[in-house]
Amino acid sequence: MDTVQPSYYITTPIYYVNAAPHLGTSYTSVLADVQARLRRATGHNVMFLTGTDEHGEKVAEAAAEHGMTPQEWCDSLVPAFKELLQLLDVTNDDFIRTTEPRHAEAVRRLMSTIKDNGYIYKGSYDGWYCVPEETYFTDTQVRHADEGRGTEGEHLCPDCGRPLQRVQEESWFFKLSAFRDRLLELYRDNPHFVEPEIRRNEVVSFVEGGLKDLSISRTSFDWGIELPFDDGHVTYVWFDALINYLTAVGYGADEGEFAYRWPAQAHLVGKDIIRFHCVIWPAMLMAAGLPVPEEVFAHGFLTVKNEETGATEKMSKSRGNVVSPATVVDLLGVDGYRYYFMTDVKPGTDGGISWGRMEQVYNTDLANSWGNLVSRTLNMSAKYFDGRTPAMSEGWDTVESPLSQVASGLVDRYLEAMYRFAYDEGAAAVMELVHAANHYIEDMEPWSLAKDPARADELAFVIGSLVEAIRVSAHLLAPLMPTTSAEVLRRLSAGDEVGTCDLKAACAWGGFAQGAPVTKGDALFPRLVAEGAAQKGDKAKAAKGGK
Repeated sequence: MDTVQPSYYITTPIYYVNAAPHLGTSYTSVLADVQARLRRATGHNVMFLTGTDEHGEKVAEAAAEHGMTPQEWCDSLVPAFKELLQLLDVTNDDFIRTTEPRHAEAVRRLMSTIKDNGYIYKGSYDGWYCVPEETYFTDTQVRHADEGRGTEGEHLCPDCGRPLQRVQEESWFFKLSAFRDRLLELYRDNPHFVEPEIRRNEVVSFVEGGLKDLSISRTSFDWGIELPFDDGHVTYVWFDALINYLTAVGYGADEGEFAYRWPAQAHLVGKDIIRFHCVIWPAMLMAAGLPVPEEVFAHGFLTVKNEETGATEKMSKSRGNVVSPATVVDLLGVDGYRYYFMTDVKPGTDGGISWGRMEQVYNTDLANSWGNLVSRTLNMSAKYFDGRTPAMSEGWDTVESPLSQVASGLVDRYLEAMYRFAYDEGAAAVMELVHAANHYIEDMEPWSLAKDPARADELAFVIGSLVEAIRVSAHLLAPLMPTTSAEVLRRLSAGDEVGTCDLKAACAWGGFAQGAPVTKGDALFPRLVAEGAAQKGDKAKAAKGGK
């Protein structure tokens, strides 16, 4: 562990194993991976955590439905989550499972500490519980069947609309109500603790309305971690799950690692679980005397555009509009997949996806702009300079050109956007340079310059400027499209630059290897030509072909 470098600890939520992973799972994972790759390239020692949430009544019920024990059910699903991470080139440093012994020990330790500090007490719970959402609700929060859904007399979950269970049992409680003022102070003094602003406003409003103590144990089933102070109770699944962020960085097991890594810099979560992460979790940490994370970034939901009606629908099995990540990868490739979801779906807001839009973004940004620029430039460099990049005259990099002007300050603009998870803005800044380079080719007509030996230096300057624009762009696009960027740099004989921990230095204008071999290679992003099949997501018929 290099403690000289600043630590950057980033997490996804741990994913529930009641069903196979889906586009939402992959979205958060790639969102975190882009930031992890970026931070590694800017001098941070990164710890990137993801994993699975395996306890609770919902998991126990799913296991029973499939004739398995809960542990067998979890073991059968976890490989699918790990395979998805590999498919999408996600570089997590750890994969935690809440059924691991290390996690059970961390949960017991934290709960004992909170109890010793006077914030856990025994009582009885009488209220409503939603099994699918694993959430408790008060009488004033529930919806009723006469509001338009459900069977007469039913009480419905305010989040998912499904019937609630009435739970009456002995329970241990966490004194959440004691932290109202401290939480409001946290939000006021650290406005970036909850991002984006619309989610922060929701959290503040919720806490201002008052907090009730939280039931944190169950006795009606046993699939969970036993309380260290009462073996007749298992820990409420959300109380258990949140502690994974401590487990993975050595809480109670490695003091040096924990001191270096905690608090986390960023928790990435869906907007549906912000109350757990922005209210309950910081209160738990405060109760244990631990610092809170620096930021919780809540992204929106993925919705699907109905190609026939144009309406935007929530993705669901009942509507028949669920899309698997593998199907999208078959169409766009891994880097195309990453680019589309990270740039066309704006983090922090709901994002409507469609096959037509995927095809449009892929063809416009990747095939026609980025891929075309690389192909044309490398072909010309190889053709006009004997298979190599041009040798430049001294001081060429100080001569102003349309490309050096766009590149000036580009890294700073890019980092400012990327650090706040505005990947769409970061990518757009890079694409400004890509578009400028494509226009530069048309304006300068290097094929005409090549016909006049007297203009050899001018030709070298044009091609060299294009090569440099490509090299800089490849570095900046690497967190989004790592495989493609590595391939571009390899074709420029700059493969050893991949993964540098000084992104600003790597992107300094004028750094390409002069007189180095150039590899033309195949098209990076063959244009999607089977438009109809692509829009329908028919992976068997959608084809890629040359322009």
